[in-house]
Amino acid sequence: MYKVLTLVLLSLVVFSCTDTKVFDKYTTISNAKWHKDSIINFKFSPTDTLSRNNLYVNLRNNKEYGYSNLFLIVGIDFPNNTSILDTLEYEMADAQGKFLGSGFTDLKENKLEYKTNVIFPLSGEYTINVQHAMRKSGEIEGITALNGITDVGFSIEKVVTND
Repeated sequence: MYKVLTLVLLSLVVFSCTDTKVFDKYTTISNAKWHKDSIINFKFSPTDTLSRNNLYVNLRNNKEYGYSNLFLIVGIDFPNNTSILDTLEYEMADAQGKFLGSGFTDLKENKLEYKTNVIFPLSGEYTINVQHAMRKSGEIEGITALNGITDVGFSIEKVVTND
């Protein structure tokens, strides 16, 4: 009887948890030096063209990252050859210079909100492009090699409603 009750409880726990991850991939940045011309691409083909999703850029940085913020250029290429492009700024450290994000070591992980409640209305392959757009204050030219970014990722999570 104890084994049956345990199996039933375990089944309820497993089936009551909803996995909202639709897509989750990372690209490692060689030597933690992200070149300004290096565009990180993520390709996916959604199977659900009706549900709403939240999109995130995920970054891992180490103590070599020398800035309190980060500028990114993020684009989405749609299957019908249209695209959108956004320039975004994210805080990477607090006012005291302590890096934000999770992690107990010198490596911090940040889940940066990109877009919310997005529907992918078209079937086919979408491409997400992520590029850094960092510049030193007062300079026109971008930083050639941005130190301290170890991984760039992108994730999509289905919005769960309690209807």
